[in-house]
Amino acid sequence: MFSSELDNTEQDKSRRIKILILFIILASGFIYYFSNPKPQYYYDYSFRFAEQFFHGKIGFTQTQPSWLNEMIPFDGHYYSAFPYGSVLSMMPFAFLKLIGIVREMPAAFITSILAAIICLFLFLISRFYEHTPQKRILMVLGIMFGTWLWTNLAMAGAWQLTLGFAMIGELGAIYFTVYKRNPILAGTFFALAFGNRTEIVLTAPIFLFLLYKFKVEEAKTEIQIPKIRDHLINFSGFCIIPFLLGVSTLIYNYARFQSPFDFGHSHIPGVLEEPWYRYGIFSINYIPYNIEEMLLTTWKSIPDFPYYTPTGFGGSILMASPFLILLLRRGAKNFLLKYTSWLAIVIMTFLLWIHGNAGGWQFSYRYAIILLPWLYLILLETSPKKITALEWITYIFSFIINLYATYLFLWTDYVKP
Repeated sequence: MFSSELDNTEQDKSRRIKILILFIILASGFIYYFSNPKPQYYYDYSFRFAEQFFHGKIGFTQTQPSWLNEMIPFDGHYYSAFPYGSVLSMMPFAFLKLIGIVREMPAAFITSILAAIICLFLFLISRFYEHTPQKRILMVLGIMFGTWLWTNLAMAGAWQLTLGFAMIGELGAIYFTVYKRNPILAGTFFALAFGNRTEIVLTAPIFLFLLYKFKVEEAKTEIQIPKIRDHLINFSGFCIIPFLLGVSTLIYNYARFQSPFDFGHSHIPGVLEEPWYRYGIFSINYIPYNIEEMLLTTWKSIPDFPYYTPTGFGGSILMASPFLILLLRRGAKNFLLKYTSWLAIVIMTFLLWIHGNAGGWQFSYRYAIILLPWLYLILLETSPKKITALEWITYIFSFIINLYATYLFLWTDYVKP
């Protein structure tokens, strides 16, 4: 009887925790929805082209609004430099306009949906670690509200929403590769990730390695052929959707710019004349500049209130999220996963650093949003079960900094281009 009472108590506790987590997920979406009183629905590049897909077109023949200065005039049409996958991601929302539910890109609504799904995956991954419920909640909220994700995603322009879709894709691919093995779903989410941020495709070998290695670590059998066949099935399941999207993207590029490998960025009017592209779109000469913007740039002082503000065009991610110093912890529950995560970060960071533009108008270094899923894994792997004093301090500072930045960027005119 005593044992039964304990079981019931544990079940009640587990139920309360699940309800609390569900509330946090919904609240995160709610907070992101209302974080920006003026979401940038008018920067709706990918949304406009998703609409065109429903009409059997991939471009426009008429001149586009002047504020959409990244529209590309080419061979009598107007195109966008956004990749094919980002346009596909917007089709469900463009369909809402097609049937008359919305009249413009529902930027705040999309932001809230993305935030809630990101929060959901963060909690799903954290289930596989032995951290206390309080620790799991703190770490998830740290990513949601203690990083540059909050301010940038809440801006809700096409550029920011694309990063939100990419982060969901990475988290989903990680979850269904490492924690809840399903190669087809993992590949589908991976396609969502690199379809929105092309550089993520470079992490494909990492996911294939994780599919292979985590399978190898399972109980061995004497029969080797079925094992090889299982690997091939897993690899094929993972690759099928990304392969189809990749081929479709090449066809889409060719239909627009007469070259399958031309994504259109260099065709944006005047882009190659901008000072940050003086060596072309990509060059190792940009590495020092991007290192400074991503890791070293501090805030600036102004003569009046609030006296200290972000620059608006970059900024140290360590200053934006002090809890990232916890990445320096030694040890890991699974060293393979930890160092594989670091490898993914290095690969994508290198590509970001050789790109001429550090991200334009942003808080901190918005491109580094795609690094957050891997940073989160490292933190999970290396952190103790309970919240430490250092964690309380660094996470609280991170929350304050990002709340302040969101207020400055989205509710005031203190930070100006």
